[in-house]
Amino acid sequence: MSEALGPRGGGCLCGAVRYAVHGPLRDVIACHCEQCRRTTGHFMAATAAARAHVRIVRPDGLRWYESSPQARRGFCERCGSTLFWDGQGLPHLSIAAGTLDDSRGLKIAAHIFVADKGDYYEIPPGTPHIPGGAFSLPVPAA
Repeated sequence: MSEALGPRGGGCLCGAVRYAVHGPLRDVIACHCEQCRRTTGHFMAATAAARAHVRIVRPDGLRWYESSPQARRGFCERCGSTLFWDGQGLPHLSIAAGTLDDSRGLKIAAHIFVADKGDYYEIPPGTPHIPGGAFSLPVPAA
């Protein structure tokens, strides 16, 4: 978990979407599932914050895609940047770590859906490798 550094900003490549996080961020989960690979072109590296701590400051290009009955994905319609993963009924919002203006204090805590990873790369040792999507890494509440 990242220490509170004050509000953190982030956004898409073109600036049409900006957000602010006013609370701690969970460490990064690297998801290697087929949907994340297709959405990002590699794998999704996402932190997360309590929903109450995330504010969309500039929503001009923000669009949502219902990628499954369990989740939707937020992206910028102008530049195509992947921004969010929003799991139905979860108390947090996942945020693409590369969209943060300041990622100090974050580290990759686990790799999930490693059974689905692309054949063209290897996942380095040193962090947990989980075949499916079940992991236990709480999103900080305060």
